[in-house]
Amino acid sequence: MPPSDHGDRRTVVVVVAIQAAISLGYFAAMAHVVIHLRVGLGLAAGLIALVLALRNLVQHTLSLPVGALVDVLGPVRIGILACLLRAAGFTLLGTVSSLPWLVVAAVLLGTGGALFHPAAQSLLAGLAERRRARGYAAYTMTLQVAAVLGAALGLALLNVGYWLVALTAAALWIGAAFLFALLRHAPPVRAVSGVASGVRTVLRDRIFLGFAIVSTPAMLVTDQASVVVPLGGVDAGAVTVFVCVLAMVSAAVQPWCAVPGRADRPGVLRAGLLFAAGGHLLLAAGAGGGLTGLVLVAALHGLADGLLQPAVFQTIARLAPPTRFGAYLGVQTFLSGLFAFAGGIAVGWAFDLGPGGATAALLALALTACAAAACARSRPGPATEHRDTAQAAAQRRGSAG
Repeated sequence: MPPSDHGDRRTVVVVVAIQAAISLGYFAAMAHVVIHLRVGLGLAAGLIALVLALRNLVQHTLSLPVGALVDVLGPVRIGILACLLRAAGFTLLGTVSSLPWLVVAAVLLGTGGALFHPAAQSLLAGLAERRRARGYAAYTMTLQVAAVLGAALGLALLNVGYWLVALTAAALWIGAAFLFALLRHAPPVRAVSGVASGVRTVLRDRIFLGFAIVSTPAMLVTDQASVVVPLGGVDAGAVTVFVCVLAMVSAAVQPWCAVPGRADRPGVLRAGLLFAAGGHLLLAAGAGGGLTGLVLVAALHGLADGLLQPAVFQTIARLAPPTRFGAYLGVQTFLSGLFAFAGGIAVGWAFDLGPGGATAALLALALTACAAAACARSRPGPATEHRDTAQAAAQRRGSAG
């Protein structure tokens, strides 16, 4: 086996192990955080939406500089710091009750997320195309399996108290920091210039910016599924069923997405957005009131999530120069995060207005997804200079092997 292939496999194994640890902790805590904030702490829906949207705002606003920072400093050190910050955030989330401290927890969680995602995905984006597609599929499948187990773990620990759920999540994120350290000797592909230069490179790429704008609503329409279901009055057990079905369907899609060159087709992005629209339309029609309808909604959102994640990742990996993946991911995530923040706040306020406001919010989410799907008509191609850079990097890897 060539040394480069062996290194690729080791990277995939460690990154998937990191994904298993952090996702188990994340979903144990976040699958039940709305119920904790609503029932345990008595916050209004608007304040809950504010706390959750603030985490998203911090995470995705910081993604703009952090993505380029990963290119310069390397993903391992950034990944370790990310895990420690998120561990601190979950510790606070489970042990404080005042709104100011919950805001601090949200900021820590958002900062950790801004650091973690470009770090982990940069490690995968640096692999050969065949290994990258399969590695990302394994990465996403692990996330979804851990989401099922994490939601169930959180439900079990919730019988003791949410504080135990949150501290368990914190411990798992600390474990992930140690796993990142196993990759400290991996040879990273780093940018030769700084953070500002990386962001400027992305902003000059009109082809990529077009894709980034079209894919911007994907985060809002998928993330809001786990918020609007519990806000609609569903109990903790039904929320767990919803999260588990969504995760299992999303995981089942990944082997299909693992074929190189498949997930970045525009039809995959369109299909994912339309599945999300269908899920929100069913909720608007009242399908979430019964278990059968809730399972159907979860299946649609599972298809949406399972298609949209690899569609966005693989397209960015194809369009970005090898040394600038973090910057490209950061810009796309930044745009998506701002849109998700504004949309999340609007959805929370609409739910506080009563059933009519909730229905209007769900219809607006569905229409947003449909509008984005209508714009995703052609497959964007990298600029010539990007292809030349990628070909040169591939030649260097071949010579080294």
